Amino acid sequence: MAVFASYLIGLREGLEATLVVSVLIAFLVKSERRDRLPHVWGGVAAAAALSVGFGALLTFTAARLDYTGQELFEAVVSLLAVAFVTWMIFWMRGAARSLSGELRGRLGDALRMGAFAVVGMAFLAVVREGLETALLFFASVQGAASSPAPLAGIVLGLLTSVAIGWGLYRSALRINLTTFFTWTGLLLILVAAGIFKYGVHDLQEAGALPGLNTHAFDVSAVLPADSWYGALLAGTINFTPQPSVLEITAWLLYLGPTLLLFLRPWRRKAEPAPTPAGSTAGPAA
Repeated sequence: MAVFASYLIGLREGLEATLVVSVLIAFLVKSERRDRLPHVWGGVAAAAALSVGFGALLTFTAARLDYTGQELFEAVVSLLAVAFVTWMIFWMRGAARSLSGELRGRLGDALRMGAFAVVGMAFLAVVREGLETALLFFASVQGAASSPAPLAGIVLGLLTSVAIGWGLYRSALRINLTTFFTWTGLLLILVAAGIFKYGVHDLQEAGALPGLNTHAFDVSAVLPADSWYGALLAGTINFTPQPSVLEITAWLLYLGPTLLLFLRPWRRKAEPAPTPAGSTAGPAA
């Protein structure tokens, strides 16, 4: 079922955007600048509208192409989605600890510049997540049958992220965000690997890559595509019972190195040793 993958995308991306917005609002409230709250919400609304428009543009463009053009378009979108989500996963892994302080500093600068700067600050802080969500959602549902389930999944994910963000803002919830982003990052890597595999399949369908009918294996007797568990695997990680050799190769080449890099221990930059009291630095004699 593609609903789980879509829910995960909405939850992960939505929570990132929600955390950004909650930091901005908390800063304005504590700074007694509630008069700027409408400007923040204006930037958020503009970012949301642009993201929805971007998703609609992707769907409209794909529907107007012929078969080969549609396969190539979907392949390019899938590969871009994989690149964006991979960058996002690693960026959040490194930036989560300092995100709040950086946002407060930028908003402080924007407040000094005026209302338009506050709107722009809120817009830029949210629009990246929105565009990534639209791109990743479009790519993740290409292998699924036409159904409202993926849309319902992403809406539920976004609503869940808003509820969690509100709870955090009101201090009603206490969750370990580092653990949350680690586990959702791992799940999204699996989703991205499936999207990458499907992008390669689209390139094969369009004739840009060879080997479409050279299958790596056939487990359709054990995992039929029309079974509930076959549909679940197809909807979450784009598993197919008859993948080509090139699809499996691409899946492994993405999943293996990405997981190793993501799971390696996080190392903080070493801070310079303090200078002993009373000593002075100078050129060597």
